[in-house]
Amino acid sequence: MSAGVLAGGIALYEEAIARGDLVGAVVLVAKDGKVVLHEALGWRDKARGIPMEPNTMFRMASNTKPVVATGVAMLVEDGKLAWHDLVREYMGSWDNYRAGFINIGHLLSHSSGLRIPTLFLQPYMRPSAEHPDAPTLQLEAARFGTVGAEVTPGTSYRYNNPGYNTLGALIEIASGMPMEEYVDRELYAPLGMHDSYHHEVDEKMDGKLDRMSVVYYRRDDEGGWLPGWTPGDSPQVPFVRASGGMISTARDYAVFCQMFLNGGVYDGQRIISEETAALMTSPKIRTNPDSEGPPSYYGYGWSVAADGVFSHGGSDGTNAFVDPANQLIVLVFTQTPGGRNPVRRFLTLVNQAIEG
Repeated sequence: MSAGVLAGGIALYEEAIARGDLVGAVVLVAKDGKVVLHEALGWRDKARGIPMEPNTMFRMASNTKPVVATGVAMLVEDGKLAWHDLVREYMGSWDNYRAGFINIGHLLSHSSGLRIPTLFLQPYMRPSAEHPDAPTLQLEAARFGTVGAEVTPGTSYRYNNPGYNTLGALIEIASGMPMEEYVDRELYAPLGMHDSYHHEVDEKMDGKLDRMSVVYYRRDDEGGWLPGWTPGDSPQVPFVRASGGMISTARDYAVFCQMFLNGGVYDGQRIISEETAALMTSPKIRTNPDSEGPPSYYGYGWSVAADGVFSHGGSDGTNAFVDPANQLIVLVFTQTPGGRNPVRRFLTLVNQAIEG
């Protein structure tokens, strides 16, 4: 790839940070299985003068979803779940006319018909004699079944966080262990993703909390960015969830993406079959049926474009793109979700950098 053109891509982010459009960023580009660019720019914590570093840890938000979908896929291959299993087979509260026909594939592709607008129903369950550990992922996901679908499952797309929180609960039920322990044992450890976690609490992150970036959601009256979440603040949700909550680095997430690009294997570790990797990254339902532009789709855990590029973004400022045709991975991680991110221009330059 052209080093000069890639340098132009880095300049986009240097200029964006200098203008105050973003506080900091880590960008990574991998081509044909090799990292060709991995740069940290700007600030991890601007007020304290701590620069962004290549190994900075990010709140991944919805970039968690492809990981959770992979956890489901591994359990499908182990025969403990099936794509078309009805959720009611695992959670009795879903056995009703509103939720009874929702299956795992519907949840994975956001075609379940669920229209619950929040991560969980509020308020959370309180501890009781029957449920002394409440709230938990499984207990909260069970409550979604009493609400159920607003439209017929499988007929339309609507991005839905409760659906993925339900998938996390199903991972726990099928595996017999907490979701984060399952993905750590079966996915992160085999891939060497040693900087990936699921709850921003120091004792659950091997003491790495200080490597996380501050998240900047909004500006002050003078246009400066205000810290919205700082390492050490309380987690957004008091328990591990599956709609978001992953913490990772660009390096770790690049390995995860490369595993998919390789057809389910990385560095000799087979995570899922080639057929399963292809299934998850192929269109399941159109996400823009009313658009006159190019069609876009959602697979199982991934957004899928008409040209075969699969991707996902997170609401705290992370973006991942995987291009099988060019054997290309592009990661742009920020923690300034409300900023002006030149990610589309950067993608254009990365593609222009490919030399024949």
